[in-house]
Amino acid sequence: MQHIENGYRGMTVLVDLNWDRMLYLATIAVALWAGAYVGSL
Repeated sequence: MQHIENGYRGMTVLVDLNWDRMLYLATIAVALWAGAYVGSL
């Protein structure tokens, strides 16, 4: 159980450090989807 808690804590640290990169990737994905949608009209 302690190993699971330590792994979860490590994942939380990674998310805290890289949230801006995930936001960047999500923004690119939304922009690509919006461009494809507008291009298909």
